[in-house]
Amino acid sequence: MEKLLGLPVLASQHGKDVDNLIIYVHWLMIVLFVGWLAYFAYTLFRFHRSRNPKADYVGVKSHASTYIEGAVAIVEGVLLIAVAVPLWAKAVGEGNLPPENQSTVIQIVAQQFYWNARYPGKDGKFGKQDMKLVNTSNVFGVDPNDVAGKDDIQVMNEIHVVVNKPVIAYISSKDVIHSFKIIAMRVTQDAIPGMRVPVWFTPTIVGTYQINCAQLCGNSHSAMTGGSLVVQTQEDYDKWLATKTPGAASSLE
Repeated sequence: MEKLLGLPVLASQHGKDVDNLIIYVHWLMIVLFVGWLAYFAYTLFRFHRSRNPKADYVGVKSHASTYIEGAVAIVEGVLLIAVAVPLWAKAVGEGNLPPENQSTVIQIVAQQFYWNARYPGKDGKFGKQDMKLVNTSNVFGVDPNDVAGKDDIQVMNEIHVVVNKPVIAYISSKDVIHSFKIIAMRVTQDAIPGMRVPVWFTPTIVGTYQINCAQLCGNSHSAMTGGSLVVQTQEDYDKWLATKTPGAASSLE
């Protein structure tokens, strides 16, 4: 079914559940399409003028269609309540997040038209932040007087993570509503100004994957596809991190 639907490459641990949901919905759509088409053909035959030369003011008394509609509603409810909602809660619920000391923790701030990412330094702690400090050169509002933030790493558009290690991303926005979407990871989360929403996933295949913005965010919305997620081994990730200068934001290199 995955090949028939032409689903994109899957490179995350939980992505199979997302694909399964898509497949379940398509099976339901196929059943509905065939069923309603058959019902339409039956009504054309059953109520053709040659079979019913006079109008019947009583009509059909059967409630079969009502029962079918009820069954469809139940199936849709099961997909929503038993599959979609738990899957979403697992991906974004703070109570379901993996331990931060066993994960790659990143803060991501979207802006027109870039993706900014911030990593804790060697101390494993993010420096204090204040929205009043946000400006062109300080998109995270980092407090320059906080020692814990002196070794934090900031990058633009190129986000690196470790393969087979959970990634916790705290998503926010500097200006308008954006939407952080990595198709290969089956991850989508709106980036909303003034909010920091967590989402997590575990990448399973080394490679570079495009980051998209799933919300129309301005005239250069398409430029948001310039972001990329680079999945590396722990060794390569450590080498990359060592090349970054703590403190100041660094551009894509």
